[in-house]
Amino acid sequence: MATTVNPDPEAAIAGDEKELRGPPRSLLARARDNLSFRSAWSSELNGAMGDLGTYIPIVLSLSLARNLDLGTTLIFTGIYNAVTGLIYGVPMPVQPMKAIAATALSDPSFGIPEVMAAGILTAAFVLFLGVTRLMQLVYWFVPLPVVRGIQLAQGLNFAMAAVKYIRYEQDLGKGKSLNRRPWTGLDGLVLAIAAICFILLVNGAGSETSRTVVQDQGQEGEEERGRQEEETTESESSSGRWRSVIRRAAPAIPSAVMVFVVGVAFAVARHPAAVRELRAGPSRMHVVRISREAWKQGFLKGAVPQIPLSVLNSVVAVCKLTRDLFPEKKSAASATSVSVTMGAMNMVGCWFGAMPCCHGAGGLAGQYKFGGRSGGCVAALGAMKLALGLVLGGSMLRVLVEFPVGLLGVLLLFAGVELAIAARDMSSKAEAFVMLLCTAVSLVGSSAALGFLCSMVAHGLLMLRAWAMGVRLN
Repeated sequence: MATTVNPDPEAAIAGDEKELRGPPRSLLARARDNLSFRSAWSSELNGAMGDLGTYIPIVLSLSLARNLDLGTTLIFTGIYNAVTGLIYGVPMPVQPMKAIAATALSDPSFGIPEVMAAGILTAAFVLFLGVTRLMQLVYWFVPLPVVRGIQLAQGLNFAMAAVKYIRYEQDLGKGKSLNRRPWTGLDGLVLAIAAICFILLVNGAGSETSRTVVQDQGQEGEEERGRQEEETTESESSSGRWRSVIRRAAPAIPSAVMVFVVGVAFAVARHPAAVRELRAGPSRMHVVRISREAWKQGFLKGAVPQIPLSVLNSVVAVCKLTRDLFPEKKSAASATSVSVTMGAMNMVGCWFGAMPCCHGAGGLAGQYKFGGRSGGCVAALGAMKLALGLVLGGSMLRVLVEFPVGLLGVLLLFAGVELAIAARDMSSKAEAFVMLLCTAVSLVGSSAALGFLCSMVAHGLLMLRAWAMGVRLN
């Protein structure tokens, strides 16, 4: 089916703003509604772990290689998680700004002042687009196949990085892969493969309710759902009682939580002295001093490559994926509000040395994959981060550095696959062509901006050709 573009973006903006405000309710009632678990508590807590495969490796890498203050980062990102859960009522993720992190890990001259300068400048640009409502125009302008291409590229990037984490030992401080991972040991291939099998048995390929459907769901959709319900009922009646028990019990098993707990236990077992090295109390915060040269380098090397990624993946793709996964909450995460929250949180935290953060479609997909359905999911994760940051501060690095990287790779693998699956709703060859072109250029060129430009040009040419020939795009 051809991609539809809203003919009146201004009306859409006004409508979204009206929906975002919603019916008059007390702040307490809205907070209670957004933070209430919508599924079993075990599933929500399990979903909270779905984003750690991205969060922990980047935080550890920056802490080891660039002396990022882990305690300060835990406190601020914990607050970010709680606030976003309260505002949106969906598992809106808080992820590291990956382009800035990649620059910091590859360039020894790009230190903490440059990292924070890049984060502040990126946040200021995104905040400007949000406050002026220009981001909403960007959201309506970008065609769905281009967004799906960005999501597919990001998902495949996550999956390939995950396989690298699982297959090879990692030097996170230098951002390099080392020798092939041994089969046995507390961070061996057997452990990672066992974790993959365990998650597959518990979670399978994910709930079919996560299918991203943009086509009209009319009478045919209702009939299809009716047939599926009938088939499910017949299957349950014909199968044994034990199968029914397993079917009901499996979603309640917090697979990601269990994998994370096992990883912490193995980290302690690998380096028992790390527990004795823990120190009570938060890290001492201070304002980062940013020189004129640091502002310049932060803009050229960090903000310039990060801004396109933040606009496309952290705002546009996140908003579209939120509407796909949570149609009842489609007005909660508008492009304007997501831009404002992402910009505002970095305009505060980066001055104190907290890692630059954004909202990522991969984190949302990962948290949804493992059962996150509400703002309470990420609020619980935020409470855990905040507690660790206040109680143990930067000394947590001594334990986390021993965490089995193979298990982090497993969590990241499922998050990447779930994000890539969102691209399966392209209904025409032309849409699939644009999506795959965007994906290929983004992966090979290592630039979402380049993939975006190429796919936008291709989409425009295909529309022009369809118009000239008097046919529909599909």
